[in-house]
Amino acid sequence: MRYAAIDIGSNAVRLLIADIDQSKEKIDFTKNTLLRVPLRLGDDAFIQKHISDVKFKDMVSTMTAFKNLMDVYRVTDYMACATSAMRDASNGQDVVSACSKVGIDIQIIDGALEAEIIYNSHLEQDLDRDKVYLYIDVGGGSTELSLFANAKLVASQSFNLGTIRILDNQDKPETWEDMKEWVKNNTKMYKQVYGIGTGGNINKLSRLANDKVDKPMSYAKLKAIYTHLASHSLKDRINVLGLKQDRADVIIPAAEIFLTIMKIGHLKTIVAPRVGLVDGIIQTLIGRNLRDKKSV
Repeated sequence: MRYAAIDIGSNAVRLLIADIDQSKEKIDFTKNTLLRVPLRLGDDAFIQKHISDVKFKDMVSTMTAFKNLMDVYRVTDYMACATSAMRDASNGQDVVSACSKVGIDIQIIDGALEAEIIYNSHLEQDLDRDKVYLYIDVGGGSTELSLFANAKLVASQSFNLGTIRILDNQDKPETWEDMKEWVKNNTKMYKQVYGIGTGGNINKLSRLANDKVDKPMSYAKLKAIYTHLASHSLKDRINVLGLKQDRADVIIPAAEIFLTIMKIGHLKTIVAPRVGLVDGIIQTLIGRNLRDKKSV
């Protein structure tokens, strides 16, 4: 049995095809195929408030390709979710309708539902019940923050602050202040809060900082990596440091968001477990289709 997850983000569009394992007491999955297409829908959505004709066609072509791959892999169920860029685009529903005609039904989800689906990655099952965690998901158009205490979600908020939005100068000072205030108010009662970061940028920053991707990264280490990257031009970050072209620019504002949150919340470390929306979508499908058969 195979499921598929499609994440239509502001920076990239992802397809995860996963093999579902029902042989154990807990139903699980392994990643079979993961594709990433850097469409950058946010460049249109955050400035023009409209998906351009070129990117509109690219989206339909991408969804057509994803549908063909899903058919070849004999995917039995899928879910496609669009986030911040499609929420902001005036013609977002037109894109949805066009993609539906090629066989992909897309849901434009709000920040709260986006966060809820990511929780379905079962990240909370790996949390130490005696610790407090601030979960930070930084995307191209928005940042989702969630606080866990006693292994339970106690507060969650989505902010229109993301890497593409910042690069396009569409971030607002009041949004930064609102995010800082939320972090301060929701962490001040705890002696120690640990950070959990998701998204391609924190994964890359963690790999640059550590030999192991799941090793905790200190504020000082992240600041040093950020300073090193920012000291290079965009061209040198690509040609000298070896970053991909569509990662070399967004990684700077992403680091700025993570550093700001870590500083305000007094987070000493952050870890990148490499889970995200596509993982949560697969777990959502497992829960929807197989919950009655086994305990997920």
